Amino acid sequence: MMRRSRAREVALQLLFQHDLNKVPVPRAEIEQFARERLRNPQLIRFCLALYDGVLTHLQEIDRHISLTADNWRLSRMLSADRNVLRLGSYELLFDKATATDPTPVPVIINEAVELARRFGTADSSAFVNGVLDKIAQSAGRTSPSEDFSTQAPPPSTPVT
Repeated sequence: MMRRSRAREVALQLLFQHDLNKVPVPRAEIEQFARERLRNPQLIRFCLALYDGVLTHLQEIDRHISLTADNWRLSRMLSADRNVLRLGSYELLFDKATATDPTPVPVIINEAVELARRFGTADSSAFVNGVLDKIAQSAGRTSPSEDFSTQAPPPSTPVT
């Protein structure tokens, strides 16, 4: 697993925990959780920035998801799907404004689809792909004809 992918996974785990617990977890425990799993200062910062960013913009992110996920209320979504959507939506809507080198939209969507595939149900990856693609389009980050998660990667060149 790529390192930033692993940081996204840990951020997802933190968001899942935040979503399901009624009692807030102390910040020191959140940071310790990230440190123990990532063991790399850059990845820890990235993970915590994603987690903090989602929580900072949670109401607006949830509004975007609710408006985009046709016939789905947030409370009825699987917690894993809901939090993957939150993470991906944060990167699509807000992270580009603060990052010096923003993550490309295809990477954001593909990373979210992989997290949904890993932590959700058999239908989660298609659901996450569809919602995030619509959010990216509404934010002006893609053209309607682009579907990033289903595009085949370029063929690799054999090493001679």
